[in-house]
Amino acid sequence: MNIAVVGLSHKTAPVEVREKLSIQEAKMEEALNHLRAYPHIVEVAIISTCNRLEIYAVLTDTEKGVIEITQFLAEMGHIPLHFLRRYLFTLLHQDAVRHLFRVAAGLESLVLGEGQILAQVKNTHKLAQKYSSIGQLLDRLFKQAITAGKRVRTETNIGTGAVSISSAAVELAHAKVEDLSSQNVTIIGAGKMSRLLVQHLIAKGTTAINIINRSQLRVDELMSQFPGAPIRYYPLSVMLEVVAQSDIVFTSTGATEPILHKSCLETVTIQTRRLMLIDISVPRNVATDVQELLNIHAYNVDDLKAVVAANQASRRKMAQEAEALLDEEVDAFALWLRSLDTVPTISCLRTKIETIREQELEKALSRLGTEFAEKHQEVIEAMTRGIVNKILHEPMVQLRAQQDIEARKKCLQSLQMLFNLQVGEEYI
Repeated sequence: MNIAVVGLSHKTAPVEVREKLSIQEAKMEEALNHLRAYPHIVEVAIISTCNRLEIYAVLTDTEKGVIEITQFLAEMGHIPLHFLRRYLFTLLHQDAVRHLFRVAAGLESLVLGEGQILAQVKNTHKLAQKYSSIGQLLDRLFKQAITAGKRVRTETNIGTGAVSISSAAVELAHAKVEDLSSQNVTIIGAGKMSRLLVQHLIAKGTTAINIINRSQLRVDELMSQFPGAPIRYYPLSVMLEVVAQSDIVFTSTGATEPILHKSCLETVTIQTRRLMLIDISVPRNVATDVQELLNIHAYNVDDLKAVVAANQASRRKMAQEAEALLDEEVDAFALWLRSLDTVPTISCLRTKIETIREQELEKALSRLGTEFAEKHQEVIEAMTRGIVNKILHEPMVQLRAQQDIEARKKCLQSLQMLFNLQVGEEYI
């Protein structure tokens, strides 16, 4: 069995490609079941965020399994294979393991060290468990990745003062308009990203924040976290009117199609001299054609890279500390993975020795007589178990400790031959 990851990220693909391959949580079960139906995919889990779509899989045949995942992505995104391949990356075995650990630690994020990705990795694991798409290998891999991500955040300072996508978006607005306190700001959406937008806008002195959302309940919950903040709620039905009166509009919704585009904005008169649209959603909430309208300036998540770059240099040293911790976690997973090779042989050997012990114990007790056997059976049985455990202990320790694949394979073959073990080939 081989572990592989096939995907794309902000490092390999622009937002217009990433948005075609974004998988909403409501569609995750369907996607996982589709992938599990391929003949060479045994386990699968999917990380889908605004900056990455990564499919982690356990494959019976690496080459064929990777082809199946690539085909799935091409079909799902309606993207020709020859076009899609230039944006994809494929990592195998330990490289795939290390990549997931780096993702969980925030080292692969657009914003180095950002904290939201760890929660997204946890959610990936939870959904894969819920829909029964993972088994022993990926379950252990994701648990170890979550542990690695937590260690990096508690044992290094990489998460301290780390900017998020939301804070980078506010910084972008601040760079374009020096005084945010004079701006009428609107946020479309009321999820986690919007909460962070509100937090950073207030810190920058914003005095007028409008939130447009389908449900008032979520906005009320958000407002309760910022008592006294200058927040007003508007229903989705008046979105265009509110946008028309705004200076800056942030969009952060789960819509799969643009909610602001040229044709709808042409129907309203923009009240301000200049309207700035900052879209931090993937798929995008703002269509590219809005740029054709006078006095409208639109930005998306890929435009945040310049803002983030200023923050990256000071965090490189922290990232090096994090890499050292990840080395330990990768080694721990590799040790566990190697031990799986030995499990069938060790189990078979223990079963055979235990059967011999029980047979010989029964013979001995029958010779000692009923009265003696009843009185001393527990002591004799404990002694024979102790002998078996001590004899087996050292070979098992040495077998698990073998790091060289070929050496371990030869040891296993020798044990199987010497003790005539019939080890099954079932998947462990």
